Amino acid sequence: MRTSLCFLLIFGATALAAQDVSETGRSPVEAKFVSSGEIRMALCSSGIDVVGKDDGQLRVSYDTSRGNVKVRIRVDGDRADLSVNDCPNGNFRVTIEVPKSSSLYVRMFAGELNVEGVTGDKDVTLHFGQLTMDLVKPELYGRVEASVNSGDLEASPFSISKGGLFRSFSQTGPGTYRVRAHVGAGQLELR
Repeated sequence: MRTSLCFLLIFGATALAAQDVSETGRSPVEAKFVSSGEIRMALCSSGIDVVGKDDGQLRVSYDTSRGNVKVRIRVDGDRADLSVNDCPNGNFRVTIEVPKSSSLYVRMFAGELNVEGVTGDKDVTLHFGQLTMDLVKPELYGRVEASVNSGDLEASPFSISKGGLFRSFSQTGPGTYRVRAHVGAGQLELR
């Protein structure tokens, strides 16, 4: 009896933690998510703002009058997979709110990507465009690696300013978090 009760409690807690939300043409799209979890994002080409918040939610917002964007959020415990597809052309913006203390793995083909107010590991790749990443507190990071194949690389907390082809830098610090940021062609700014 006691084993069955424990099984039901554990199974029930796991079932509550798992979520799969998929919406087209609706904003905002939300799912509950724990602080200090890992979020993996595949993002459409557009203007994207990833913003750290305190409310324990993943939230994707955009102007629904501009098109039928497809958003899918899958949460399983402390891991979330988020995809945003079918963004319209021409100055389209999407805001993605995440818990402040999150690890991010982000892939985006082209556009403008801004990451601010998020502490934790960050692995971000933008093939073409502008990537701006706020490190919040640079001393929290133990390893920082940034590179551009063609373009500008600015990292003011580390006194780095480079431009041209195949520019990169790596820095080791006292913190525990890691940053890896890469732009194929365009501009990369760490601040």
